[in-house]
Amino acid sequence: MQEIGPTTDRPALEDKAIHTADGTDLFLRKWLPWQGPEQEKPKAVILALHGFNDHSGGLSLPGRGLARRGFAVYAYDQRGFGHDPQAGIWAGSDQMIADLKTTTKLLHAQYPDRPLYLLGESMGAAVIMAAEMTPDPPLSDGIILESPAIWGWQVQSSFNRNVLDMAAHAVPWMTVVPTGLRLKASDNRRALVALARDPLVIKQTRVDSAYGLVDLMTRAYDAIPKLGSPRYLVLAGGNEVILNKKAFKTGLALLPELPLEQGRLARYPKAYHLMLRDWDAPKIYDDVAAWIEHPDQPLPSGADATP
Repeated sequence: MQEIGPTTDRPALEDKAIHTADGTDLFLRKWLPWQGPEQEKPKAVILALHGFNDHSGGLSLPGRGLARRGFAVYAYDQRGFGHDPQAGIWAGSDQMIADLKTTTKLLHAQYPDRPLYLLGESMGAAVIMAAEMTPDPPLSDGIILESPAIWGWQVQSSFNRNVLDMAAHAVPWMTVVPTGLRLKASDNRRALVALARDPLVIKQTRVDSAYGLVDLMTRAYDAIPKLGSPRYLVLAGGNEVILNKKAFKTGLALLPELPLEQGRLARYPKAYHLMLRDWDAPKIYDDVAAWIEHPDQPLPSGADATP
């Protein structure tokens, strides 16, 4: 795991970085709503967390799409990914959660009169879910979980458990090519080509990082039946192939039955794992915007009414 330095600095929201208490700068991207020469006051602020082996640049499409709908979107490279000098080395679930809490506080200070929402893609969703179960969860008005990574130890096969446990403790430095690289993660070929050519996207995963990811997904899986405060929106694709389908369905079945305005599942039969990059993603952006602005109303696409 990464070695995290002592707490020496005051966290700060900088133009292109989140400066953390241990002195690490997490590369920051933002997409803001504009109206003519003046910056438009956002309807709400969205803090977005990227997925495993990806970085904040992978959220450019939804970032721009949601900014055009009036939201300020921020995304940073999580530790171990993107511009992090220690990219490829797992930072630990607790540290990733701590970074999320730090950034949440900084955005509240930057936008004291605006609601704040957390959006996570795959692993990013798992970080948010695990954070919500800590004694001092990040303060937000709602969480949006896209293709949440919930393939924890609870739903791993005994073969997977034994092989990963042995490899992580015997040859933790060994790298493997994730099978997901050969599976269809989106119907947007242009986005997939950009993903493959992006030098910041990790192509070979250390075994100990994969082990850490499963530990994080285990915490996210445990959080499923406890979701509801703050309100949540889960986005699931019918063409999910990156996560184990059986494990994914088993996990989603644990979602608590809550009133419409408190928690709901939106299922898009033709969507893939990276649905916010699909060709049909704009309708999902519309759904997210509608859910934020009108929590008691059905989604425009009707995805929350899909069996």
